[in-house]
Amino acid sequence: MSNAYRTFFATPGVVALLLAGSMARLPQTMIGLGLITMLVHETGRYWVAGAVAGTYTLTSAILGPMISKLVDQRGQRKVLAPVAAFSIGMLLALIGAVHWHAPLPVLFVLAALAGVLPSFGAMIRARWAYLFRGKPQLHAAYSLDTVLVEFTFIVGPPLSIALSSGLFPQAGPLVAAVLLAVGVVAFLRQHETEPPPVPAVKGPSTSPLRIPALRIIVVAMLALGLLGGSVDVAVVAFAKEQGWPAAASFILAGFAAGSMVAGITFGTVRSGLAYETQLLIGAVFTAVATTLPIFAPNVYWLTALLFITGMSFAPTLIVVMNIGTKILPPGKITEGLTWLSTGVSVGIAMGGAVAGMVIDHFGTRAGFAVAIGAGLLMLTAVLTGLRTLQATSASEVIVPG
Repeated sequence: MSNAYRTFFATPGVVALLLAGSMARLPQTMIGLGLITMLVHETGRYWVAGAVAGTYTLTSAILGPMISKLVDQRGQRKVLAPVAAFSIGMLLALIGAVHWHAPLPVLFVLAALAGVLPSFGAMIRARWAYLFRGKPQLHAAYSLDTVLVEFTFIVGPPLSIALSSGLFPQAGPLVAAVLLAVGVVAFLRQHETEPPPVPAVKGPSTSPLRIPALRIIVVAMLALGLLGGSVDVAVVAFAKEQGWPAAASFILAGFAAGSMVAGITFGTVRSGLAYETQLLIGAVFTAVATTLPIFAPNVYWLTALLFITGMSFAPTLIVVMNIGTKILPPGKITEGLTWLSTGVSVGIAMGGAVAGMVIDHFGTRAGFAVAIGAGLLMLTAVLTGLRTLQATSASEVIVPG
């Protein structure tokens, strides 16, 4: 174990935070696919399933930064408890409405209300920033955090689908709601790692998006989301075309495994390069790695090539989080990091939709071209914004209010 990981685990409260954070995140990876599986079983209409689940995801992405702003000002416990209780209640109401065949408008309204949920990822990363800001352990913290996120995405969606398909249609989202309640309670019990609130100053509040460097890395995160969302759809189409639809699960697991291996390895590296330079290297690697899957002749080669592509994901995400932590003031940390998560969420939704349309019109392999476009978008954003990133990092601009 590297010295950074050793000192990281020696810090009081971090092991409990890792476990509680994973418990809170796992059900969030289950809800989207759980809703889709449930609605397909109950209504038989894929567009309804996708639209209702998309409403939940879009609401979470749009409202996440607003909720995180309250978290920064009032504290995680004061905001998370009532907001999470409301979200879980609305999710249970949505499950019940589907079971009793409520009208479609009711489903959309309940899905939107269920999406009113704080960004656990941003709150967990805000705790890492509070504990280790300016210390080598922050790099290890973000690395392990990213690896655990990948693990929840490997476990959560298949578990949700298996529950709804093997037991009853509502089982996936229902179990997710119960696990979410347990995860929230476990997370709220971690008092020693919670950052103190920073009350808002008088006058108009300024969004962290006013920081030019943050806008650049939000675009980079959007590109990462486009990459992930397009790969998901393209892999499903490729596996079906190869006559082995079930292979999509282990192909996507290969992508996530590559990201996990690279993430945990990257956490042991203490580079003397500036974060902006590391991001440029990551963007170049991403742009090159995304060209590989389109050449795969079969599912085995695709798994291997996506493993390599996935290796670009976690290190780039870790560097982006390090940059965000460096340029964001403590009073804006949760809100700013939530904008990064929003970038990924919007990118995933856009990537899946665009890849689906491209595949419908140009064939299965064309879906991987969307991932190539995502890699080029990231590289372009980093290249055009490199001087801004360097200048902002050097001055560590703080946004008031």
